[in-house]
Amino acid sequence: MARYFFDTYDGSRLISDAEGIELESLDMARIEAQKALPDLARDALPDGDHKSFIVSVRDDAGQVVLRAALTLIVETAPDNRSA
Repeated sequence: MARYFFDTYDGSRLISDAEGIELESLDMARIEAQKALPDLARDALPDGDHKSFIVSVRDDAGQVVLRAALTLIVETAPDNRSA
């Protein structure tokens, strides 16, 4: 088993994972990163119309081995009503 560290970025702040978790493979780390993204988006709703959330996965050596991102875009439909 290998230890992976999950650093998160919500568009305004970076939270570095100092503890990490042991997982069987990089594929398992990918699944964990993908599962974390919706929670990140829910916890840090955008104050504008666009926000990106990123999870970077590092190995024991500190090398980024995987990066997963989720972009949330809010668009307002144009008003088609006549004045």
